[in-house]
Amino acid sequence: MLKEFLYLTKSDRKVMTFLLILLVAILGVLFFGKGGESNELTFVEDSAKNQKSPISSRFFEQRNSYRQYPPRQYYYNTEGVRHELFPFDPNTADSTQLLRLGLKPWQVQNIYKYRARGGVYRKPTDFARLYGLSVDDYRRLEPYIRIEGDFRPAAEVIAEEQQASRDTVNYPVKLKPTEHIGLNTSDTAQLRKVPGIGRYYAREIARYRQQLGGFVNVNQLREIDNFPEEALPYFTIGNAPVRKMNVNKLTLNELKRHPYLNFYQARAINDYRRLKGPLKSLEDLSLLPDFTPQDIERLRPYVEF
Repeated sequence: MLKEFLYLTKSDRKVMTFLLILLVAILGVLFFGKGGESNELTFVEDSAKNQKSPISSRFFEQRNSYRQYPPRQYYYNTEGVRHELFPFDPNTADSTQLLRLGLKPWQVQNIYKYRARGGVYRKPTDFARLYGLSVDDYRRLEPYIRIEGDFRPAAEVIAEEQQASRDTVNYPVKLKPTEHIGLNTSDTAQLRKVPGIGRYYAREIARYRQQLGGFVNVNQLREIDNFPEEALPYFTIGNAPVRKMNVNKLTLNELKRHPYLNFYQARAINDYRRLKGPLKSLEDLSLLPDFTPQDIERLRPYVEF
């Protein structure tokens, strides 16, 4: 039974013979190849120990150096570079300029890599994202960063073009917080430049100014119904003269048109003139029950005799 089990045909014996030869060849290559390298290295090492030749020493130093990572090198010469501040565009500045600004070689290399990938510094704050840039370094460089127009965001350019072509009559450009206009000398178009002032309040200011004869205090704007408080700091009084009224010559209807005189006060002035003669000062009105001390003080800038 065993003989029948181990019996192989002629073709099977050929295949088995080929596989055995192939296996022996592979083992021989592995064994003799590794052994040869080991023997060669051992022979060289032994020769180096015995002869101490410079060639053998360089060979082992070179072989050992391959087992370590080569040190990182930067191809920027920083010797003799004097640090100074000057306007620069981080999108176009070369390595020499960036090193003069006090940046490290590896930071310059990061800038070049960022630009090579298509990165663009569109505003000065984008430069703050540079890896390794400290807050002090950014604050030192920020005043000198100049972004050229080609690298600015398109949205800003379009916004400026729209602002330049906007209808300044219907949509006036508002004043900045540091700007002011004269309350007694500005027309409605100028008044609408004040933040919070539109067509309605511009007309109300002009109308109330005409009725008063001019403003003597910015706080008089509070007498307009629901006037926006945030608009007050933008006005100044200036040196424009105030139109005064002669209380001894105006009729009752003319007197009562002034915002600081009602019908009863105008009639009291008219009766006083008829009974006692012309008024000589506002103190004459203090004897009349229709006038309070506040009413008299409010009238003082607008009255003449």
